[in-house]
Amino acid sequence: MKDTQSSNVKFTYLYRDASNYKNWGEVIFRNPDGLQLQEIEDRLRQFLTSDDTFIANQVRIPEVFLFPPGEPTEDDHCFHECASMETTDEPATDAFRRSVLEFTQECANAAASGWLGFDPAQPDRRFIIGAQEW
Repeated sequence: MKDTQSSNVKFTYLYRDASNYKNWGEVIFRNPDGLQLQEIEDRLRQFLTSDDTFIANQVRIPEVFLFPPGEPTEDDHCFHECASMETTDEPATDAFRRSVLEFTQECANAAASGWLGFDPAQPDRRFIIGAQEW
């Protein structure tokens, strides 16, 4: 799709369990600042973990786990994975009406304080994954 300044940005992500079963999600953000797609991708990826994963609920993105609530298996974990970003003329779908710049800032804040990992079998037990200075 064309990379225009007036386009919104579609963020596609997935949950992949240890058996490689996948479930996909997407959120479309506004782009009122007219940021170029490469700039957005570069900014976002610097705040994700080294394998492009993140904790969805920490940045207010819907979780797309495969397991029913309260019924994780030994294959399940807490991470979602960034799959792609593209420009789109589709309307924004973010429940919080954020721009893509605001979303990347939330990711920056999460990375700075540390991604809050958890065991799906014991979601109240949290651990910090690599707090970074930006």
